[in-house]
Amino acid sequence: MEAEAPALIDAVGEPLVVLLSLGVLVGVAAAVPRLLFLEATSAREGSAALLGWARRCAEAARRARAPPPPALTPSQLAAPVAPYYAAALAVLERIEGGNVSLVPGAGDAILSAAAQAQTWPAKTVRIIVPFGPGAPDSVGRIIAQPLAQQLGQSFVVDNRPGANGLIGTEMVAKAAPDGYTLLVVSTSFAVNPSMYKKLPYSPTRDFDPVSVVASTEAYILGINPSVPANNLPELLALLKKPGAKFAFGTPGVGNTLHLAAELFMARTGTKMVHIPYKGAGQAIAGLVANDVQVMFMTPPLSLPQIRAGKVRAIGYTNKTRAAYLPEVPTMAEGGVNGVEMDGGWYGMFAPAGTPPEIVNKLYAEIRKALALPAVKERLNGLGLDPVGNSPADYRKLVEQQIRDYAEMVKLAGIPPE
Repeated sequence: MEAEAPALIDAVGEPLVVLLSLGVLVGVAAAVPRLLFLEATSAREGSAALLGWARRCAEAARRARAPPPPALTPSQLAAPVAPYYAAALAVLERIEGGNVSLVPGAGDAILSAAAQAQTWPAKTVRIIVPFGPGAPDSVGRIIAQPLAQQLGQSFVVDNRPGANGLIGTEMVAKAAPDGYTLLVVSTSFAVNPSMYKKLPYSPTRDFDPVSVVASTEAYILGINPSVPANNLPELLALLKKPGAKFAFGTPGVGNTLHLAAELFMARTGTKMVHIPYKGAGQAIAGLVANDVQVMFMTPPLSLPQIRAGKVRAIGYTNKTRAAYLPEVPTMAEGGVNGVEMDGGWYGMFAPAGTPPEIVNKLYAEIRKALALPAVKERLNGLGLDPVGNSPADYRKLVEQQIRDYAEMVKLAGIPPE
């Protein structure tokens, strides 16, 4: 073995030998559970110890300098090892607190997860939408249909509204990372860390991003038609009258529509009462019924109400007007600056530790579905644009937006709950 190791180094390079070493070590660690991890105080330290051991093995082999063997390619050697390497690191990342060790049978579990990834999906896949009727629900149902057709298994949307999406999102965070429980959520996923003192999950550690399915350009500011205002200046005049009593509705505390309304009040020096609902559908219904008079809205649910004359649109949070509502001025055109807001995204997540083969397969199938003319038409009809970015890009987006929205929440002066 000592004579073969340096040849392997020269043939395929140190990174691949690290992969091979890790694959072997996973099997050893299953039989000797506390190997290398007895003194580790965290999952990250345990993972670092594992990688350090593999690299030291590779370096020792490099110094032997034997001639390379013929007829060995990197792809031939990497193929059987890479899934187990990725799965092993995912398991390590999931272990938190105390002394870290691989329990007996961990190696078998890792191998089993990799094998399951090859046959996924073998049964119905559940897509949890942590809201009632609204844009996330619409996106979840639009993408579920082509995924079911392409993969030959049912994709069922399961609405679990409550606490601005926290209840349903926590369910997915605690679900088995096997690809059979997924999450479709809105940008509120990136806002909630700044709106709540403590979340029942970590948005960056407990989920594996799959892809943004769709996004919208901006939000629409709407009012009930009974409000005697036809534009932003007239609404501001009403809001600033002594004794004015207006309420604004949102799908819940902490989402981007709530943030937009708070920014609007901060920029204009106005005050309204916040009425949070359990979902955008209920909030829109409250606006139509005049239970609330003002609301920042996403296009999917608001456009039908606007076109039916049940809601009056008077502002748009983009720099330019919406192509589907060219008569509605931007907020800046209406005299309100500093309320330009991206309309956000609607994307899919899997529980952390889901085999990367499943995540990548899902991503590829989502991109395939978004290229279908019928899917594009349905999304465009709701004022949404198909996206389909990669899991890596999606992760970067979420991490950046968590930081960005934290600054916006501070600017709006919203205390965390």
